[in-house]
Amino acid sequence: MTEENAQNGHPENIAPRLDGNDAVNAAAEHSKKTAHRNIPLLGEIPLPDDTANLRHGPNLHDGLLALLPLVGVWRGEGQADTVEDGSYAFGQQLTIAHDGENYLSYESRMWRLDDDGKAAGSLDRETGFWRINDKDEIELICCHSAGAVEIFYGDLLNERAWQLETAQSLATATGTVMLGAGKRLYGLMPNNDLGWVEERSINGELKPRMSAQLERVVG
Repeated sequence: MTEENAQNGHPENIAPRLDGNDAVNAAAEHSKKTAHRNIPLLGEIPLPDDTANLRHGPNLHDGLLALLPLVGVWRGEGQADTVEDGSYAFGQQLTIAHDGENYLSYESRMWRLDDDGKAAGSLDRETGFWRINDKDEIELICCHSAGAVEIFYGDLLNERAWQLETAQSLATATGTVMLGAGKRLYGLMPNNDLGWVEERSINGELKPRMSAQLERVVG
């Protein structure tokens, strides 16, 4: 397929029709090169690798120095008290990394804990980016695996604490009930663990919804 055809705009020029047997055979042949592989290894694309360790990789962008202490991989446990799922304990791994550009990548994975503290199934995942805009406001664009996207704005409270408030949120047609207005507070504790608390508005009043204490495991 030529570049000219690819830009034509017709689906058949981008993904031309194949006979069913030809399509199966082509896929089987290509899988000989790829079936033994999973997510691409670091260094296989012509861009700097993400790093969650400030001692490795590119320098942190100067525009992100106020967020520098957050960079790392953090893991620990927390407690939830939610309208939708009730009260429960959870485990969490939070990865905040960078590639030298003027943003931090963000990924949160959570799992429910049973009464014995053992993993008992996955919970919501989040992914997104932390930024600092020209007004020195912190921006967090957060996408939930449950089918919602939120934008938070916030401020640096001090060199070890950051507070964010929801500004906009949107749920997909199959997404969960909107969480509503809320706040998040992230801060380094005296032992240098990362603690965070989320509050959400219930009947017009902000109430604690989730909180966790996470130990640095990378960085």
